[in-house]
Amino acid sequence: FLEAFESLLRFAENRTSSLFETAYRPMAKEAAEPVKELFTDISLYILGAETTVESAVLRFFDSLFPLVYSRLINPGITDLSEDYTECLRLTRQDINPFGHFSKNMVTELSKSLWASRMLSQALSLGIEVINSTEHAALSKECSRALVRMQYCPHCQGLTLIRPCVGYCLNVMRGCLASVAELDAQWREFISTLEYLTNEMAASHELETALAGIWSSINEAILHAQLNGPQLSATVDKVCGQPKQQEGNLSSASIVPVKEVTGTQTFVMAHTSLNNRRREFISYMKRSRTFYASIAERLCDGDLVMRDSSTCWNGEDVV
Repeated sequence: FLEAFESLLRFAENRTSSLFETAYRPMAKEAAEPVKELFTDISLYILGAETTVESAVLRFFDSLFPLVYSRLINPGITDLSEDYTECLRLTRQDINPFGHFSKNMVTELSKSLWASRMLSQALSLGIEVINSTEHAALSKECSRALVRMQYCPHCQGLTLIRPCVGYCLNVMRGCLASVAELDAQWREFISTLEYLTNEMAASHELETALAGIWSSINEAILHAQLNGPQLSATVDKVCGQPKQQEGNLSSASIVPVKEVTGTQTFVMAHTSLNNRRREFISYMKRSRTFYASIAERLCDGDLVMRDSSTCWNGEDVV
């Protein structure tokens, strides 16, 4: 699952980078770092880091606004000092140059990434449970019962006689009583995984939200360009007027952007995650009764004598 998440994130990041390289080349090089930070934050959020989608997205637009303002709205600016850049970042929060597009991006990503984050945390919890029960401590009574079941026939020279099925089940159920108590919680855990994967595949589809990031950013930039004069007037009042080249360059033309990359890669990534979802849930459903039936699983196969009338019952050959 994590591999599929990472594949989708890389695809969405490359797609977003292509947007700047194709339509907003004057700021493409400087926009590379904010784009990288945005997708790193998204990845960390999915993995359970103490962060929010809103903070990641708004931090990205804070970093983006000075670039849009100095490279597209007022391309004649020559002096973009740290103080002026910081003023632009802070002003972004007040003048909202990107309109509703930044907030819409937060809403869409929050819905889809929540289910992915919860699934990632649930899988980590499942691994902890499995690892903790993999080395279950055996009581002294259990150890004695296992020795009696496996090795006491050897004292009579009966090295090929194996335990009876019923006897094996009694011993294993006694040894694994504490592990079997996980049954109800494990069933509930499997149901939770089903719910989360269904949520990811339904209205909160991760693939669609990630693939649409480039479009949201493009719409936000276009909105800022269309409102360039008003934004410039407000910024001049708050941050002052920066140095301009003589014969101030005209504002960069607005470029309508179509699909910046082909859909083939996205379709492959989408199919990959969908297939993994189906395979995973199918597999996990089969393990729903794992902790309830662990004694039966252990007493199946070569451990016990199934197809013979002769077996060891703990006291004698019967």
